[in-house]
Amino acid sequence: MNKVTLTDKLAQFDDHWSPRIVADYNGNDVMLAKFSGEFHWHSHPDTDDFFLVVQGRVAIDLPAQTLELDVGDLFVVPAGVAHRPRALSDEAAVLLIEPKGTPNTGDPATAAPKPRL
Repeated sequence: MNKVTLTDKLAQFDDHWSPRIVADYNGNDVMLAKFSGEFHWHSHPDTDDFFLVVQGRVAIDLPAQTLELDVGDLFVVPAGVAHRPRALSDEAAVLLIEPKGTPNTGDPATAAPKPRL
């Protein structure tokens, strides 16, 4: 049992839109990802999508609105809702929580691998 220091974990990688698993929680992956620019529109048909901003600023585009998140802001996209996350700052860092095996794109064929740090 060890603590997880988010700043230490974030210093271990530089690529964007590629989540890294930093902990396990009740059958869920707790991950960190760095955002730059925008991701593509997607949805997760069977699970919510949890975003907690730990560095920078992030927008979550939804079909009818856009939410802007600052450090410490959290938003959960309900299952099945199309969304597009994007960085509002040059780079942002986000803590994500998803059930193990959930593809980050909503589609296993296009999902990024999720290595463990």
